[in-house]
Amino acid sequence: MAGGHIVSGGGGNYDGKVTSFVVITCLVAATGGLIFGYDIGISGGVTSMDEFLIKFFPEVYEKEKHNIHSSNYCTFDSHLLQLFTSSLYLAALLASFAASAITKALGRKVSIMFGGSVFLIGAIINAAAINVAMLIIGRLLLGVGIGFGNQAVPLYLSEMAPSKIRGALNIGFQMATTIGIFVANLVNYGTSKMESNGWRVSLGLAAVPAIVMTLGSIFLPDTPNSLIERGRKEEAKETLQRIRGTSNVDAEFNDLVEASEAAKMVKSPWKDLLEPRHRPQLVIVCLIPFFQQLTGINVIMFYAPVLFKTLGFGASASLMSAVVSGLVNVFATIVSIICVDKFGRRVLFLEGGIQMFICQIAVGSVIASVFGTAGTGSFTKAQGNAALFLICVYVAAFAWSWGPLGWLVPSEIFPLEIRSAGMSINVSVNMLFTFIIGQLFLTMLCHLKFGLFYFFGGFVALMTLFAFFFVPETKNVPIEEINRVWKAHWFWGKYIPDDAVGLEQYPTKSAQV
Repeated sequence: MAGGHIVSGGGGNYDGKVTSFVVITCLVAATGGLIFGYDIGISGGVTSMDEFLIKFFPEVYEKEKHNIHSSNYCTFDSHLLQLFTSSLYLAALLASFAASAITKALGRKVSIMFGGSVFLIGAIINAAAINVAMLIIGRLLLGVGIGFGNQAVPLYLSEMAPSKIRGALNIGFQMATTIGIFVANLVNYGTSKMESNGWRVSLGLAAVPAIVMTLGSIFLPDTPNSLIERGRKEEAKETLQRIRGTSNVDAEFNDLVEASEAAKMVKSPWKDLLEPRHRPQLVIVCLIPFFQQLTGINVIMFYAPVLFKTLGFGASASLMSAVVSGLVNVFATIVSIICVDKFGRRVLFLEGGIQMFICQIAVGSVIASVFGTAGTGSFTKAQGNAALFLICVYVAAFAWSWGPLGWLVPSEIFPLEIRSAGMSINVSVNMLFTFIIGQLFLTMLCHLKFGLFYFFGGFVALMTLFAFFFVPETKNVPIEEINRVWKAHWFWGKYIPDDAVGLEQYPTKSAQV
């Protein structure tokens, strides 16, 4: 044992089966992704609606309708408009740190419930907004809800799921996120046809997934890890027996207890997180969400209708194109659920990265051929369809790779004593760069023009190389034994003390590159 990490004697081959109970509880918890996805999808459609622009951002509306700016690239360039989208993620960044303490002290269930409740209040304020200040306040409350949900839900899923299907169940969070995005795109397409207050309906319907998440969390059990961590061992054992479908859970339960006892020796998880033996996890948990956002995915998810209007699509066609890309997002995530525990994390990371790189370069080239640097001209139907196709192929690649894995891998690589703190780092880095991209994209599009897609393509190439050399395979590794993966890695192994894993049982193997 070192750093409070215990390796089980059974190599993770615990008794038990995949019960309907654990599947149902994980599905309920994964609805936390609905609030995240609905908000991502709804903001882009709302900001492309004329009624919304006239009421809150009239200067953008005038610029769009009267072609005040000569370049198509700059039509929607407005920092205040971008703040409407990005303010949520700044709040989520700050909330994730409070979420860490609450998740550790009160349990994963409480954090999920609190996140849903605050998001619900934010949705109501947004729907009732009469000025930009109310919009921003509502968005900040939505951000607090998302900060808690994104911190607690992936953690909950990883701790509840048996190791052999942990990837599939954890990706339930991303699946719910993509469904939320798709539903939001459909809602925007429908409300855009309303004579008035369509944007209020779009924003207000965010209350629905918030209610599902809040009420659903009432019926969730807390994870055995969390119950043990808070001294409720008998309840933890009963929960473990229930979710594993067997009374013979002593081996797994004892491992969890030992890991928890060792974790209690760590007085400051944040300080412990900075120690060399946790260097691999810290680097991974910072760089994966960083690269996830620098793929440029939120260019599509936040601003898809705006982007399509910039490219010359009509208002209705822009919203429908967002629906199409949202549907691709959902089906591609199903591919990830099927493949992640069969082929592993690394294969999806690498294939998705290569596919995204090709598509980013291709989209940039198509836009360059039409608009050039001047930003004038318009797409033919064939060119528009080509751009939409490439964007959909790009979205598919993200949805079965860096999208779900950006939440799955960080949630499964930390020992118990720093797991909550580690997930807070993951959420905060993700939200920081989501905020930056959300706040700057329209301005970057105005200045970098088609080169913006090459910019993101460069980061996609960089992150794919990072995954190839530095991200180990965690498929089928019990979450309490993850240190042996780091010890076996060609680079990270030097940071892991020999007594951090049972090397007599898990001899160091040739590391995966």
